[in-house]
Amino acid sequence: MRRFVVVRIASLVVSLFVASVLIFAVLRLLPGGPESALLGVGTTAEQLDTLRDELGMNQSLVAQYGDWIGGFFSNSTTSFVSGTPVNELIVSKLNVTVPLSLAAFVLSVLVSVPLGVLAGMYRNSVVGVVVSAISQLGLAVPIFWVGVVLVWVFSLQGGVLPSGGFPRQGWNDFGAAAQSLILPVVTIAIAMSSVMVRYVRSATLDVLDADYIRTARSLGYSRWGALARHGLRNGAVPVVAILGIELATSLLGAVVVENVFALPGLGSELLSAVTSRDFPVIQDLVLYLTAVVLLMNFIIDLIQRAIDPRLRLVSASSAGGAA
Repeated sequence: MRRFVVVRIASLVVSLFVASVLIFAVLRLLPGGPESALLGVGTTAEQLDTLRDELGMNQSLVAQYGDWIGGFFSNSTTSFVSGTPVNELIVSKLNVTVPLSLAAFVLSVLVSVPLGVLAGMYRNSVVGVVVSAISQLGLAVPIFWVGVVLVWVFSLQGGVLPSGGFPRQGWNDFGAAAQSLILPVVTIAIAMSSVMVRYVRSATLDVLDADYIRTARSLGYSRWGALARHGLRNGAVPVVAILGIELATSLLGAVVVENVFALPGLGSELLSAVTSRDFPVIQDLVLYLTAVVLLMNFIIDLIQRAIDPRLRLVSASSAGGAA
């Protein structure tokens, strides 16, 4: 297990390095730059060159990458547009994005796990067919369109929930803040649940077809009893992996949905930075999001090995074979 953790940490570090290089390179390959966005039309070549010097854009790419990574780890990166430290900009937006993504994740788990188990237990019944059909429909519908439909139904027609925005007082006005997140949370949860129901259903079917479940049934257990007694732990292994991916996805989904509902979170900050070619903000924010996804995958790997001893035995045998 110790060897596995060391290898996974090394893999995590290498993945972050590769991601940082790709993020840096892709931004430099795109047309336009921060100097043109800051100065606008009619700027002379001398003015552009002076601003590029001030922004460090006339340095070599290696020097620019080194300056960015050094600033990233020392928390000294500043926005080209506002001059504000990037970490301050990001932290100021987390009070919207983090509650939104976590609430959507919890809601999707509470909905999708029971529905997925039902769809698996009653795969040949009306219940199983309906649940599977609804999940398929959810997969086919774009997430932003779900948000638009919810706004039309509950805000424009029903008038029961706000269509967007966030109170100026933030979470000091808890009721208004919570209300403003209801529709975005439901939007993300619908998209996530559509994916998770299918995986939970597949995991349930795999467990129900296992020999140990048939043995438990022959000993007198009901289908639900056999599943609860012998199947949940085995079925949880693939589901946990999906839950980890979906938790990371909820954060990425929040970035998209925030722009639909005009929420002042990381999504709006990223869109503003892309529009103004604010490279430091884009680079830091995308790298942070990438790090979250990679870290979640690392944690899920550890949880899977804690749940399933067979994975620990495979790691141990691999280490023994390598030795």
